[in-house]
Amino acid sequence: MAINLLELSNVTSPVIESVYNNSKPKAVSESNDFDLAFQAAMNMVNETNDYSNAAESAEIQFALGQQENTHDLLVAQEKSNVALQFTVAVRDKVLEAYREIMQMQM
Repeated sequence: MAINLLELSNVTSPVIESVYNNSKPKAVSESNDFDLAFQAAMNMVNETNDYSNAAESAEIQFALGQQENTHDLLVAQEKSNVALQFTVAVRDKVLEAYREIMQMQM
């Protein structure tokens, strides 16, 4: 039985939705599977970069006095922080899996 990640925590990230939709069983070649995983990872990195840029922009606007709402600033910073933590966690798991595969004896 597959676990539906979208039902677990109301996460509506386009990256997670695309990974979930692409993880359904299909008759696909192995190279296409890697390409899909790689594209999902690149999309996640790009999304993290977008959140970081938005947070930096909000900080600059707040510092210049163009924005007075501290709530929006904190939301942008937290989105960036959570996205970065998630990206780093995924990277760590990928590196751990790679090391485990490299240590396998044939």
